[in-house]
Amino acid sequence: MKLLLVEDDARIVEFLARGLRAEGHQVEVANDGQTGLDLARSSEWDSIILDLMLPILDGREICRSLRMEKNATPVLMLTALDSTEDIVRGLQLGADEYLTKPFAFDELLARLENLQRRLAKSESWAEKTRVLTIDDLTFDREALIVRRAGVEIEMTSLEYALLEFLMVESGKVVSRARILQNVWGAHEDPLTNVVDVYIRRLRIKIDDEADNKLISTIRGRGYRMTASMPE
Repeated sequence: MKLLLVEDDARIVEFLARGLRAEGHQVEVANDGQTGLDLARSSEWDSIILDLMLPILDGREICRSLRMEKNATPVLMLTALDSTEDIVRGLQLGADEYLTKPFAFDELLARLENLQRRLAKSESWAEKTRVLTIDDLTFDREALIVRRAGVEIEMTSLEYALLEFLMVESGKVVSRARILQNVWGAHEDPLTNVVDVYIRRLRIKIDDEADNKLISTIRGRGYRMTASMPE
């Protein structure tokens, strides 16, 4: 993989760069946030390993900027901040994975590999159908444009991923476990409420102002996305 490592701690940089290169990966290093953002914009990367606390520009701002620019490069965020609020905030800004310090190198490798599997699956889906449609909701997966009744809706990368999965599985009841597996990866705690949090976020963005509610809760089983009659 071609990896961009944005980290200002020299010990972590040496440890990660040496280990990743030993695994056969190409690694470019940026020691501050502005350099990291410039490199992220100027080249294509398989993944970005991004520290949260950085000089000049922090990891949250880098993530926010990339997602606003429709840059969908997978981001693995590293941080010593491990509260639920910190993790949710990082994911909301567009991080795809969140790893707290200290961490095991093997876990970092596993999460990078998981990001690539998810990306490959997403690209496979995209090859089959570029634009997904349910009722008056459309999702152009190549351009990352979601519209409801012709109005464009801004989303984070995880919201895009969750919406894509629900639309691909339209008409089917999908359990929280399946959503966790396909959107977040198998390593996520099955007791986490992150699925419910993101379902609520999707409902606010695509259903709250519409007569036709597309996302249904199937009690005890999960969620289903399908066209429905106006209430």
